[in-house]
Amino acid sequence: MRVLVVEDELRLAANIVAGLREAGFAVDHAADGIEGFDYAEQNLFDLIVLDLMLPGRDGLSVLRAIRLRGIHTPVLILTAQEGKSSIVELLNSGADDYLAKPFDLGELIARVKALIRRSKGTSSPVLQVADLSIDTVRQTVSRGGEDIDLSPTEYRILEYLAHRPRAVVSKKELLEHLYDYDWEHHSNVVEAHVSNLRRKLTVKETEPIIETLRHRGYRLREGGEP
Repeated sequence: MRVLVVEDELRLAANIVAGLREAGFAVDHAADGIEGFDYAEQNLFDLIVLDLMLPGRDGLSVLRAIRLRGIHTPVLILTAQEGKSSIVELLNSGADDYLAKPFDLGELIARVKALIRRSKGTSSPVLQVADLSIDTVRQTVSRGGEDIDLSPTEYRILEYLAHRPRAVVSKKELLEHLYDYDWEHHSNVVEAHVSNLRRKLTVKETEPIIETLRHRGYRLREGGEP
């Protein structure tokens, strides 16, 4: 999944970005509210981590602006304001959750994962598609009870597909949600990873669970049928 971090404290931002990337997320960073809104307006992110006190444009203004644009990306606010009225204002303006500074990085990552799961329509950390099981906390995968060893990129592709059951996901969408702006996008890289992923997921004479739709993209077969 792809996350936008809008935070002007560079040391804190670097720690958040590093922690999220280690947890398997693609991450982009904006250091002020103007740049943050420009990023958010492109609507390519699965979640936005947004600081309140930002130069150029404050976080509350950014939050309200993206909601007015009809962008429903989950937003986790970072704030030093703990007053009840300020929190109520944040939630009423469209924030999905908040963390008071200082905070534990592990808690932030856990909340990010929970918000993304909720936005995709599931509350459980374990995604189940037919006989395929994906533990998004431990980042482990099994099919028919057999554990499957995946590379980090293969896992990220599979988790994204599993969050969108029945949907056809294009190569362009995978590139946009799995990589940040610093990565040079090539669709043939996605094709290679999906090919390896399909091979690894075909265990014990099972049918391939990843379906390729010519010129359209990829889809998980929920029933595992051919």
